Amino acid sequence: MLSDLKRIIDQISRDKGIDRQILVEALEEAVLSAAKKRYGLRRDIEVTFNEEFGEIELFQFRTVVEKVEDEQTEVSFAEAKRLDPDVDPGDELGSKMENVSDLGRIAAQSAKQVIIQKMKDAEKDVIYEMYKDRKGEIVNGIVQRFERGNMIVNLGRTDALLPKKEQMPRRSYRQGDRIRAYLLDVRQDVRDHQLVLSRTCKEFLVKLFEMEVPEISEGIVSIMNACREPGSRAKIAVSSSESDVDPVGACVGMKGSRVQNVVQELQGEKIDIVPWSPDPAKYVSNALAPAQVSMVVVDEDRKKLLVVVPDDQLSLAIGRQGQNVRLASILLGWRIDVKSEQRYARMMEEGFQSLMLLKGMTEKIAEALYEEGVTSAGELLEADAADIQGITGLDDVKTVEDLLQSARQYLEELPVEEDPSLQSGDSAPDEPETPELPDHEPA
Repeated sequence: MLSDLKRIIDQISRDKGIDRQILVEALEEAVLSAAKKRYGLRRDIEVTFNEEFGEIELFQFRTVVEKVEDEQTEVSFAEAKRLDPDVDPGDELGSKMENVSDLGRIAAQSAKQVIIQKMKDAEKDVIYEMYKDRKGEIVNGIVQRFERGNMIVNLGRTDALLPKKEQMPRRSYRQGDRIRAYLLDVRQDVRDHQLVLSRTCKEFLVKLFEMEVPEISEGIVSIMNACREPGSRAKIAVSSSESDVDPVGACVGMKGSRVQNVVQELQGEKIDIVPWSPDPAKYVSNALAPAQVSMVVVDEDRKKLLVVVPDDQLSLAIGRQGQNVRLASILLGWRIDVKSEQRYARMMEEGFQSLMLLKGMTEKIAEALYEEGVTSAGELLEADAADIQGITGLDDVKTVEDLLQSARQYLEELPVEEDPSLQSGDSAPDEPETPELPDHEPA
């Protein structure tokens, strides 16, 4: 075995890409562990690999004494004189031990385990160095196997993990299928897979467009932001640094070829390509397309947008289960509240504003009251508490009482001629002010 040791080390180093010195040190450590198990843990043993002869050499160091009490750490003066005539009592004497092949089956097995572990650690370092600079790239692989819903993908040199949560919904792969994914993370000190993949992150969408659209790699077209609900719908905002280059057209390609290649890779996920704009009003109008936008009220301080659309465009702007406006909100990084023209006109009415000014009032409660004919704070105060509770669906009687108390306080502080419910029909009310946007989630 020892005669072939040097050749084996060279072959492993070449095949696995592991530094030869790391293998030699692993071998020396393994043999040292085996030797101590065979000859005693208290022995002072040194192991070296002889490069010239390609063999492992063991040396033990013991203290020279007149009378030996511990054979593992001491050697008699008489025996020491035979090994070294110049030795004196109290000296440390080193002597070569038996060949490593005499360590026994158990010790050899222990050495094997240490070598295997060291090789695994060294190979992990090689994989980390190989892929650490490729984090954020798209990699190609073959589906190897499945473990509790997670997919193991073979990348050639190593296996990568595609977690269940990073897999596209409603898409099944079989062993041997080719797959492309985004290299999400490269980990170094882990026991399991070092490489983590994703097919659901927005970066995967961005990278696919970068691969399909040359103008992006050339720096002419820029992807400003992207968001997606994997397997369903995505939005991507693009801009151009050159006025004669249409960023949307560049991403769509001739007859839609470029965007269709991305859609095909994402298994039919719908993609909206949105022209980016520094003006939030124009940006949100683009993001909510194909719905038409009548007006946008911008609240810069709270980063909120009130978007008014024609009555017949409301469902189109909101999208199925609110998907369109939700993705648009993520794309802009603003809070978006979509209203129909009819609903916005109602909000602008002075009576509705008086309801919204009451403490504890929400837009939902105010709209329920308004639809039942309670169109101002004065009319709310005249209504019966039980009727209010029935209209609004409020279970808590105290909440209703608080609303009535708030209405009473509002009317006491307001001059009679300014209360819209008490004004005469001939008097012309002042132009109503735009109310503060209610603070609630987007429609």
